[in-house]
Amino acid sequence: MKNRIISPSLLSADFSKLKEQIDVVVDAGATRLHLDVMDGHFVPNFTFGPFIVKAIRKLTDAHLETHLMISNPEKYLQDFIDAGSDTLIFHYEASNDINRDIDIIKSNNILAGIAINPDTDISNILPFLDSLDYVLIMSVNPGFGGQGFIDETLEKMKKLSSLSLKYDFIVGVDGGVNLNTINKVYETGVDVTIVGSGLYKSDNINKRFNDLMKR
Repeated sequence: MKNRIISPSLLSADFSKLKEQIDVVVDAGATRLHLDVMDGHFVPNFTFGPFIVKAIRKLTDAHLETHLMISNPEKYLQDFIDAGSDTLIFHYEASNDINRDIDIIKSNNILAGIAINPDTDISNILPFLDSLDYVLIMSVNPGFGGQGFIDETLEKMKKLSSLSLKYDFIVGVDGGVNLNTINKVYETGVDVTIVGSGLYKSDNINKRFNDLMKR
């Protein structure tokens, strides 16, 4: 069984006290943070752009994984790289040239990730696995926090976790991970879980982080 890595999703944090919200999870043991970028087009919600990523970069040394839920990601990759992302993740469904987008990211010496929606079969990304650093499986339909976990994605997690041993990439899971679902997610062999409302909506964030790690 791999060590659990939890990447708190700042989408669920209180942005009026963002440094405090970052510090509490880092102090609890988080080494990476998940930044959800939504454009109101690829997904119905709208969040923030490179300016906020740059501000977050100034607040922490934690690894920043920036998840682009946006159309035409190639137009904005450089902006999010320059803002201080450590891993940059774009959606398979949004890209019109996967290899080009991976090359743009990796040529800037940061890690390249691809995300796939719940209804996207992993066969679509097999040709790219040898050049990816990270594969993010969406276990909810992207766009809003607090959704229910889609159990059918567990099989996809098992398959990609097995493939990761051959191709050497990290497997992350995003959506609906909480105290009730985290065990079955980690049982598939994944590396990273993204936890948002299941962490930040707790009365005691530090305790909840530790509970999730030990569940």
